[in-house]
Amino acid sequence: QVQLVESGGGLVQAGGSLKLSCAASGSIFSISAMGWYRQAPGKQRELVATITSGHNTNYVNSAKGRFTISRDNAKNTVYLQMNSLKPEDTAVYYCKLFWGPLDYWGQGTQVTVSS
Repeated sequence: QVQLVESGGGLVQAGGSLKLSCAASGSIFSISAMGWYRQAPGKQRELVATITSGHNTNYVNSAKGRFTISRDNAKNTVYLQMNSLKPEDTAVYYCKLFWGPLDYWGQGTQVTVSS
């Protein structure tokens, strides 16, 4: 069983930065792909960024150039550095672990960007 715990959310002004963390339990983190998703009020959950076990990354267009996903396998942790934040980045941010047919979600962390 894998558990994911996000942290680092909060309230920030537009143009500011936040760094989210997602700590995973279990032994499959280093061989798993990880992703960050977000869900704004009244909207569907959307993918923000992913990182493979080999550290290959992919971003949604709105995150390119502003967000950076990274991972530290020694700490079983994936990060999302978010810079130049905009009010439209306001959402609950979730991390997800992918391993074969299995996937696991964290409980989410709220990010609010004020204008």
